[in-house]
Amino acid sequence: MSTKKIMISWSTGKDSAWMLHQLQQNSEGEIAGLFCSVNLEFERTAMHAVRLDLLHRQARAAGLPLEVVGLPWPCSNAEYERIMAAFFEKLLSRGITHIAFGDLFLEDVRAYRCRQLAGSGIEPLFPLWQHPTGELSRLMLEQGMRAVVTCIDPRCMPEQLAGRFYDEAFIASLPEGIDPCGENGEFHTFVFDGPMFRQGIEIRTGETVHRDGFVFTDVLPA
Repeated sequence: MSTKKIMISWSTGKDSAWMLHQLQQNSEGEIAGLFCSVNLEFERTAMHAVRLDLLHRQARAAGLPLEVVGLPWPCSNAEYERIMAAFFEKLLSRGITHIAFGDLFLEDVRAYRCRQLAGSGIEPLFPLWQHPTGELSRLMLEQGMRAVVTCIDPRCMPEQLAGRFYDEAFIASLPEGIDPCGENGEFHTFVFDGPMFRQGIEIRTGETVHRDGFVFTDVLPA
């Protein structure tokens, strides 16, 4: 019986980190590494806006190889899909059988992932799919995951929440109707410690800025 060889779609945030932890706990297959798309113009991860250096530190903390998928800026959806298709082809040539995504409940996002991989020879996995997000957020914190909020959508929540630690107080301060895992894009995080890592990453928060309709707090190595 062949063993799954799994690449982790890595965002630097809590959901992909918790997905990694879940896969580490079961025997579903071999975890081959992480991959993350990066804006080449600014050398930061897409949407979470995390510095490339911190992305590499996460991979080292997880003890896994990292594949950086460079994206131009601006990047059309057609260009993005071309770059990703070439990347999937490379993964297939290295024996990767599955890509794991940290999506929770958005059906359209899941369907898009499946369309992206259709015909590639690689199958998608969704280890956290439909896990109730209130329960999931509590579980993450109870088991020692530590994260900081790097980006918020000020149309959904107060901009003062950018740069806060993702903890019980942060979740309690969310406006009514905001998902505690931010699955609708309300906020994004950077994980700096937790059971998925061999050791934590020392960080400090920097400047908070408004850009492209979002509020971003810079995270730097301490």
